[in-house]
Amino acid sequence: MSRAAVLAGLGTYVPPRVVTNEELSRTLDTSDEWIRTRTGITRRHWAGPGTATGDLAVEAGTRALKSAGSGDVDLVVLATTTPDHPCPATAPEVASRLGLQTVAAYDLAAVCSGFVYALASATGAIAAGIAERALVIGAETYSTILNPEDRTTSVIFGDGAGAVVLRAGDPDEPGALLGHDLGSDGSLKDLIIVPSGGSRQPVAAAGTSGARPADSYFSMQGKPVFRHAVTRMAASSQAMLDRAGWAAETVDWFVGHQANVRILHAVADQLGMARERTAVNLDRVGNTSAASIPLALADAVTGGLITPGDRVLMSAFGGGVTWGSTALVWPEVAPG
Repeated sequence: MSRAAVLAGLGTYVPPRVVTNEELSRTLDTSDEWIRTRTGITRRHWAGPGTATGDLAVEAGTRALKSAGSGDVDLVVLATTTPDHPCPATAPEVASRLGLQTVAAYDLAAVCSGFVYALASATGAIAAGIAERALVIGAETYSTILNPEDRTTSVIFGDGAGAVVLRAGDPDEPGALLGHDLGSDGSLKDLIIVPSGGSRQPVAAAGTSGARPADSYFSMQGKPVFRHAVTRMAASSQAMLDRAGWAAETVDWFVGHQANVRILHAVADQLGMARERTAVNLDRVGNTSAASIPLALADAVTGGLITPGDRVLMSAFGGGVTWGSTALVWPEVAPG
């Protein structure tokens, strides 16, 4: 029988600082009503000075390992758009700080689809016998790449981390990931981008005023992103349902990337699912990119929404552009 990747632990972490819509409206041309009606977000968490993505990843990873009942893993995959450094990858240091010694560890960059991509990557390693147990983390400090004067992005994103432990197991047992649907379209790369900082466009020196160059900040074209996110997430979700042999109406919970509540509801509508079966926590944490799905999972489990035996469908859309989906029957796992 083939080896499956089975979810065995779950942990999350958000930094303590809460940033409300009211706080942002003091410095931006916006209001609580404007933000809530367009995104569904009321507050988000931002890391303070001196706190990096790796710090959040270590906290979430620690809790996921505790939830799994063991710190024994032989692979760490960290999905992030905001690594601690351009070089080296953040995952090896995270693994070291978790006491995992010399295990394989690497970063994965698929922006908001990163966690789903990382699950697929770790699943492949388990299926191939490269790993027996893997720690998959999505962690972001988007506050470090947001332009504080841009209301279209600053109001949306938050910082946080979520992690799961996967173990080798039986494809028929609860918690087994039932497959993956992944895709990308690089012709749309400019929809979601930080223009400078890579080999294509190195970071320019600050001007005489010492101000940070505008092209070093995150930018997003909201309207086309909304349209493509709905279309791609719905199609990917349907492909995953077909792969799992599930009808949409038999899914207990849809846990989509927490970008915008209107996107989540539009995807549910296209799939023919009740909006009430959509897990939503972006109102409290904002869009946390690669961390959003594990954060939403943990909140839904802690809140008593997702329970063992429930059919759970996950889907995301992010920069690249990228998208992906996976599904599982929820096991006896509680957040650590």
